[in-house]
Amino acid sequence: MAPTINEYSASSDAQTSPGFGKSGKTSVTVLSDKATVQGDSLLSTYTYQNAIVENNNGQYTVKPTEVEYEFKLDLNVPKTGLLLVGLGGNNGSTLTAAVNANRHNISFHNKNGLVEPNYFGSVTQAATIKLGVDAEGKDVYAPFNELVPMLHPNDFVIGGWDINKANLKEAMARSKVLEYDLQRQVGKYLEPIVPLPSVYYPDFIAANQEERADNVIPGTDKWAHVEHIRKDIRDFKEKNDLDHVIVLWTANTERYASLIPGVNDTADNLLKSIKESHEEVSPSTIFAVASILEGIPYINGSPQNTFVPGCIELAEKNGAFIGGDDFKSGQTKLKSVLAQFLVDAGIRPVSIASYNHLGNNDGYNLSAPQQFRSKEISKASVVDDMIESNQILYNDKLGKKVDHCIVIKYVPAVGDSKVAMDEYHSELMLGGHNTISIHNVCEDSLLATPLIIDLVVMAEFLSRVTYRKKGEEEYQKFHSVLSFLSYWLKAPLTRPGFDPINGLNKQRAGLENLLRALVGLGPNNDLKLEERLW
Repeated sequence: MAPTINEYSASSDAQTSPGFGKSGKTSVTVLSDKATVQGDSLLSTYTYQNAIVENNNGQYTVKPTEVEYEFKLDLNVPKTGLLLVGLGGNNGSTLTAAVNANRHNISFHNKNGLVEPNYFGSVTQAATIKLGVDAEGKDVYAPFNELVPMLHPNDFVIGGWDINKANLKEAMARSKVLEYDLQRQVGKYLEPIVPLPSVYYPDFIAANQEERADNVIPGTDKWAHVEHIRKDIRDFKEKNDLDHVIVLWTANTERYASLIPGVNDTADNLLKSIKESHEEVSPSTIFAVASILEGIPYINGSPQNTFVPGCIELAEKNGAFIGGDDFKSGQTKLKSVLAQFLVDAGIRPVSIASYNHLGNNDGYNLSAPQQFRSKEISKASVVDDMIESNQILYNDKLGKKVDHCIVIKYVPAVGDSKVAMDEYHSELMLGGHNTISIHNVCEDSLLATPLIIDLVVMAEFLSRVTYRKKGEEEYQKFHSVLSFLSYWLKAPLTRPGFDPINGLNKQRAGLENLLRALVGLGPNNDLKLEERLW
């Protein structure tokens, strides 16, 4: 078979730090009859294999299924802008500083010596993906972002909104996340960046945030606010000559909006409620609706229920991409691995007690009960699908729930360093018990910022993929709910009628296998028959 995918050479003006590629660069050549390049598109065929199962009182009938799909990937990486809601917060200022440090190759000193700029913690920038095995049967890996052309964070054009008017240099100093020597050098790039006025409805965030709110869009007309945000998006796109824009919420956690029939249950009712300035329409939903009406992706990085049913339906009607909810960074990411390990090992977790305290503004906002409740819900749901996967350990006789206790406290002294403690209490055979206790200290924003990078890179990438069933004429986009983003989110948003996948390994496998399908490779195979057969 002749080579069907060549080494890409898409150019980029961005300066990159050593060891990292540029937008559009790939280093992988795949020899396959299932993929071919035609013009600016990569065309591939893929056989999706699954199985339909009938369970009749514990008797399983399994019918293998196969569906032939054809994928098309646009190989051109567009000039992309990122608009952050909460630009002046810890995550927003840290992200902007990180991009500029890498873009301008700024190294700095801390107490341990010289630190080179990097994007550690980002899957798309600092992780690898298995390609296959070499002639000796050893696994071979390539950088995650070099299998197909992807946007590079050095190329992000960053802007956004914030209820506080401090410029990004001041916001970076206020957040106390980065080393002083880095702040000193990167500050000149951040000082000119001033957040746009944002939407502020005091009822949705903690009262202790009021003193920060000196940069808000005036008035109480919520439809006017939607139109204001839409204009901001269009102006940003035009001013920076952008091909594509993505909006991401990294602002304060809101309280849950009440789900009310006739208010936010359908797209039409939601739009009507916004025009009537209904009290249960939240700021994050205002931003989501504005983005959807502009036809651009919107990602929710906080735990509130931004995507009320009417908002999801609106996205479906407009063919706009949405993703959420809540960045999955430290404690919960570990939970999505450890809980799956225990259940897959046949061990029965009966209680999970999770405690953490932090001292940044996120912790300050979460000290209010309604905002904490939003976070509690997103953290608690992360083990649900693992429990449902094992009817031996969880059934009517033994119980189908895990006792899940979650505590968050605001402790100013620790700043952005979040302290987390978890205890997993499980049942073993014949009445035995096992307790795993974990103490974890992490720098919150330095874990969350790489997640923003990955969510933006993957949302842009998924926007360039279309598919059709074999025999169909027209290609179409993925469903509006980008559940492929679940790897980076605590409470994954899924298409209505479908259950979320929370297990981290399953989420990662889905991402890898999509990339492999696009370049003409089958699903990742760990049978290792090269080793295990004579």
